[in-house]
Amino acid sequence: MGIKGLTKLISDNAASSIKEKELANYFGRTIAIDASMTIYQFMIAVRSGGEALTNEAGEVTSHLQGVVSRAIRFLELGIKPVFVFDGKPPKAKRGELDKRNELAAAAAEGLKDAKEAGDDEAIEKFAKRTVRITKSQVDDVKKLLVMMGLPIVEAPCEAEAQCAELCRESKAFATATEDADALTFGTPVLVRHFTMSEARKMAIMQFDLNEVYEGLKLTKEEFIDLCILMGCDYTSTIRGIGPVKAYNLIKQYSTIEKVMASLDKTKYPVPDDFDFQIARDEFLNPEITPAAECEIKFSAPDPEAIRKFLVDEKGFAENRVEAAIKRLEATRNKSTQGRMDQFFKVLPKTDDQKRKLAVHAAKANKKAKLAKKKKKK
Repeated sequence: MGIKGLTKLISDNAASSIKEKELANYFGRTIAIDASMTIYQFMIAVRSGGEALTNEAGEVTSHLQGVVSRAIRFLELGIKPVFVFDGKPPKAKRGELDKRNELAAAAAEGLKDAKEAGDDEAIEKFAKRTVRITKSQVDDVKKLLVMMGLPIVEAPCEAEAQCAELCRESKAFATATEDADALTFGTPVLVRHFTMSEARKMAIMQFDLNEVYEGLKLTKEEFIDLCILMGCDYTSTIRGIGPVKAYNLIKQYSTIEKVMASLDKTKYPVPDDFDFQIARDEFLNPEITPAAECEIKFSAPDPEAIRKFLVDEKGFAENRVEAAIKRLEATRNKSTQGRMDQFFKVLPKTDDQKRKLAVHAAKANKKAKLAKKKKKK
């Protein structure tokens, strides 16, 4: 789920921290990819007639098709993908996982009713909501990536926290995920829409964490408390406090403790399960493997193993697999042009440059809002 409303809050108050990019802009970069989020995207997007792709045995193969095509595309563009997998869920997330299971059960009922009514639009909507990733599907993706010569990292807990660690220690340039809580975990750079940008013809949104802090005028600790107050996966929320209210309260009081001391409890009742201290600890001290212990190594693909796995075991068309292997092997012989910032020192922006960027971003944001209003009319 991430942080409720965080992207919009940043867009409204720290617009200069967001840049629009294309996939090709990341050549020469190592990107830490939230594997579970990516697999889920493929299960939703790679479909035929509204249904997930399956082989003759009835096994879903959408995720494998997506991984092969996207990973090869990254390599062709000179991008070095590192897929990071979730470990065990933190205890604090138990409540959120229970809610998701309830929603999945409700979606299954909705899907059943939609099929009985023959409502194709509702069938597609509820079918996507019932998608759940199994352990065997995740294991298959890990196996395939290794065969392709790509590194994988198995996080002890949350993948976003592990991605943030890799980026902080310069093992990767950015975290690729749709969950904005990667920023709360401290990734220096977050890229959204990364794995699906070309397929959906949308720009990649790149967030710079230091510029987020600067634009919101918050410290790291204040930003984490803001995210908790807005709504995260690790605790409940206070009814009546949305993103804007939470931001104004943190700006005024700095900490959740001081915010709670100032609240009118009749107007903003604090639920018994609002355990912000546990949530704060999850973000400040997540369970991760130190980056120094994570081996990021790209190796030669194993064509024979790929053929056996995809064609013999999973029923993929042989000609398509051969074409994919040919593209994959071609990336090994392609030299990647060096990035300019590897040769020149990038100087920090001056205060005057920052002010001009902020003014430009504010004007662009205002223009976009006006265009949106006109479109609605």
